[in-house]
Amino acid sequence: MKIVIVGAGKVGKTIGVKLTAEEHDVVLIDSDAAVLERSANEMDAICMEGNGADYRVQREAGVAQADLLIAVTAHDEVNMICCLIAHKLGAKRTIARIRDPEYAAQLDFLKDELGLSMSINPDQAASDDIARLLRIPSALNVEFFARGRVELVELRLNPGNPLVDLPLVDIYKKFQIKILVCAVQRGESVYIPKGDFVLQAGDKLHVSASPEDMSRFLRMAYPGKQRKVRTVMICGGSRIAYYLSRSLEKVGIQVKVIENNPVRAKQLSEDLPQALVIQGDSTDHELLIEEGIENVDAFVALTGIDENNIISGLFAKWKQAHSVIVKVNNENLLGVLPDSSLDAIISPKQLTANKILTFVRAMSGSPEGSNVETVHELLGGRIEALEFSAKGSHPMYGVPLKDLNRHLHNDLLIACIVRHGKTIVPSGSDSIHAGDRVIIVTKHKMFNDLSEILTSPLS
Repeated sequence: MKIVIVGAGKVGKTIGVKLTAEEHDVVLIDSDAAVLERSANEMDAICMEGNGADYRVQREAGVAQADLLIAVTAHDEVNMICCLIAHKLGAKRTIARIRDPEYAAQLDFLKDELGLSMSINPDQAASDDIARLLRIPSALNVEFFARGRVELVELRLNPGNPLVDLPLVDIYKKFQIKILVCAVQRGESVYIPKGDFVLQAGDKLHVSASPEDMSRFLRMAYPGKQRKVRTVMICGGSRIAYYLSRSLEKVGIQVKVIENNPVRAKQLSEDLPQALVIQGDSTDHELLIEEGIENVDAFVALTGIDENNIISGLFAKWKQAHSVIVKVNNENLLGVLPDSSLDAIISPKQLTANKILTFVRAMSGSPEGSNVETVHELLGGRIEALEFSAKGSHPMYGVPLKDLNRHLHNDLLIACIVRHGKTIVPSGSDSIHAGDRVIIVTKHKMFNDLSEILTSPLS
């Protein structure tokens, strides 16, 4: 596919790297020559210097023949204009990053006028992710599939956990709950485990189940971690902080926001009347103690500086905050952290890139095929979890998984099947039917259709 990206910042570069790795023809437009030069060293893309909101630049970039234009500059207005021009020039589809809450509220009205196929609000997406993590305090990460009917939860296995030294095949015998361990990271190694795999302390697990079964499982496997979050301290008055505070207020959670900029702090206090907004430096540890960091159920660091978020998060952890979540966009910083030093880390740019990758994968599939509905990268991108809709007809439909397994790629697991709203954690006697939602976990990349999970035809 031919894809034009306007904006070579953090998000644009991340998307470009992912799409060129999947062998799409990418043109990257930015007005900063130095940024383009750095991007050219990281991806096999055509880099054009210029204003992406200028129709002459878009015409020169071949937008009229493009399958997709993605506008992810730092300015919502520029992104919308880029998509409008691309739509007029003939681009098949357009995606805009739109972050301002006022624009986000008008998107239903603006979408058709701008010719938008999709809009992305990375701040809202990050807020939603954090809210899910606060609901499951033992989780390192939570992903949803099949419109929330399947949860994929990342967990750390600490010494003394009842799962330690347990073969996977015995989990159901012990807990009587239908869950599936889909992926395990042990040190530097990553596994798609089979039933005889024995769990060890220090492992990171990805577990799939329905939300109801997941809650029951976590109460039994992590009994001390499932306390209800009632108070949250947020450092940094960013847009993510605004969306998150508004979301938490709706469910009765007390929110305290610490923001250094007095103008922004005043604006937040007006926009979030139920939250307590403190104007102050969130890296000032004395201030954090004064404001009760030792007594909050959760601490969330959302400033615009990754290093400050990490330092504040480590301090909160030291002060026994029960759940510590930090925003970090620069993955290189994570390599210096001890593995268990923070409870969870979110990256808005990765969330945005994954949403766009899902859209592109769905476009790449055949119209009658079982297209990708959702893509999530796990364990630093070494594993993918994908949701397919099982469309049309295929010889694999109706075949028991115990017979299908020999035709599947190695390092691939069918994690869940959703049929008529019911979540099935599959056994060997289950099978895929037309109309199902099928979630797979795999080390392989670039699957665009459910049929690609097979290595050989069914006889």
